[in-house]
Amino acid sequence: MNTKPNSASVKILSLIVILATLLTACSPAATAVPAATAASAATTAPASTAATAAPTVLTDPIYLGVSGPLTGQNAQYGAQWKKGFDLALEEINGAGGVNGRKLAYDFQDSQADPKQSVIVAQKFVADPRIIVELGDFSSTASMAASQIYQRGGLVQFGFTNSHPDFTKAGGDYTWSNSVTQTQASPALADLAVTTLKLKKIAVFQLNTDWGKSTYSLFSQRVTELGAQIVATQAYLPDEKDFRSALTSVKDANPDGIVLISYQADGALIAQQIREAGLTVPIVGGASLQSPDYIKLGGKAVEGTYILGEFLPSDPRPEVQAFVAKYKAKYNEEPDLFATIAYDTIVLIAKAIEIGGPTRQGVHDALPKLKDVPSILYGKITFDLTTRRVQKPTFENLIVKNGDFVPWTPAQ
Repeated sequence: MNTKPNSASVKILSLIVILATLLTACSPAATAVPAATAASAATTAPASTAATAAPTVLTDPIYLGVSGPLTGQNAQYGAQWKKGFDLALEEINGAGGVNGRKLAYDFQDSQADPKQSVIVAQKFVADPRIIVELGDFSSTASMAASQIYQRGGLVQFGFTNSHPDFTKAGGDYTWSNSVTQTQASPALADLAVTTLKLKKIAVFQLNTDWGKSTYSLFSQRVTELGAQIVATQAYLPDEKDFRSALTSVKDANPDGIVLISYQADGALIAQQIREAGLTVPIVGGASLQSPDYIKLGGKAVEGTYILGEFLPSDPRPEVQAFVAKYKAKYNEEPDLFATIAYDTIVLIAKAIEIGGPTRQGVHDALPKLKDVPSILYGKITFDLTTRRVQKPTFENLIVKNGDFVPWTPAQ
């Protein structure tokens, strides 16, 4: 019998072998790589290969968490924050982002309530996308959450937190570019007593941690300067009627009234001060330096003296360039809170550029920052002991014709 295969048989057998080989090569068992082997390959592969294999690692946004008020009585501050954030992100992302990746933020509404800020902190710590947290608005809300961020290894960057204990309470994961009450409160007393020559002062004080701390430092400096606080009215954030308190203030016969207040409650108190027939000067700090203080207070806030921290008419080129871009985008001038929000994004972007887009990277980069451009301060370098900005400055302002303008004693 002839066992030699003919040419047709050979071709068929060859096709069967080729098909079997292809099926084996394409099967899941053939393509599966043990985890250890895959990890080794990822660390040894050329950068171009890694980028092709996992593009989302390089193209996903870098997320910043924001805890602050979008609703409630302090919602206007959150609205101003967003304007500053968005302008900064528009510029940074338009220029290619940070090391090739865009920045984005997740803004969680805390209403500046300590109970809510704690919940937001827990959420951010548990979210691996979030590499740094910004906020909260009030020192009280921020400090309630500080230990959660510290334990979670997530930097809490409080850019409106002036309480002197803020960066002390949170540890090395708590930073701020806000002036402190230790700096601002004595300066407010100097404005009232030394510059305005007030000797008998009445004070309306928001009854919060921030308000108490500010009042303590302010009153201490007033006494040192030889003046007297003749009436102190502490009030809760949701109070609306100050008429009975003003009766006591009138009886004390002050020659000036200092508001340790936020913009909405400060405007309401100013209105009721004038309605009560009191014509003495009203004085406040940067917490009143918001367009809403003027919008809500109307004629009653005209002539208010402000220890300010920012002025859109500042002639520095970087300030004027910022103001022009802000006005082009929003058709209004930036206030202090939009400006410091803008500054904060620029500063955090620099930290990410230096340390990398990780929680540890941001933590390790902040102490290394030096002379970072700032609209408020010109340049920012941190005091590594306090984790605060070195040498902040103040500006004496007055509300005149519905605007904040520079003021000097000669006026």
